[in-house]
Amino acid sequence: MFARKRQILPVVDDNHWKLTYYNNVNASVLFLPMIAFYEWATIIDAFDKQLQSGIFWGAMTVAGFFGFSIGIVTVLQIKATSPLSHNISGTAKAAVQSLMAFAIWKNEPTFLGICGIFTTLGGSLLYTFVKMRENKAGSQK
Repeated sequence: MFARKRQILPVVDDNHWKLTYYNNVNASVLFLPMIAFYEWATIIDAFDKQLQSGIFWGAMTVAGFFGFSIGIVTVLQIKATSPLSHNISGTAKAAVQSLMAFAIWKNEPTFLGICGIFTTLGGSLLYTFVKMRENKAGSQK
C-alpha cells in the first residue's frame, strides 16, 4: 500500500487532503447507485417508517460526521506513522471493541474468539514495542 500511495499522491499534487476529498466523492458516486440497485425493495419498505423520521436522519448525520472524522484521522495517522502502523492500530481497535461487546452486550465468548482477540492484541503490543525501540535507537544516533 505504501508504494501505491507514492504512485497516487503525485496525481493530486502530493496533497493528502485532495486524495481524501477524491476518495470521498468517488465513494459517494459509486456507492449510492449500488445501494439503490441492490436495496431498492428495502428502501421502498422503509420509506414511510424510517426515511421520514427525524431520529433516523439525526442518527445518519451523526454517523456521517464520525465517518468523515475517521477519514481525517486516518490521513493524519498515516502521515505521522505509516500505512502498516495505521492498519495495525485499526486491527487493535477492533479487537478492543470486540472485548467491549462482551462486557456491554453480554455476547457469548468462544474459546477461539478470545484466543484471536488476545493474539491480535499481543501482536499489536509487540509491534508497538519493536517500533518504539527502533525509534529510540534512531534518535540516539
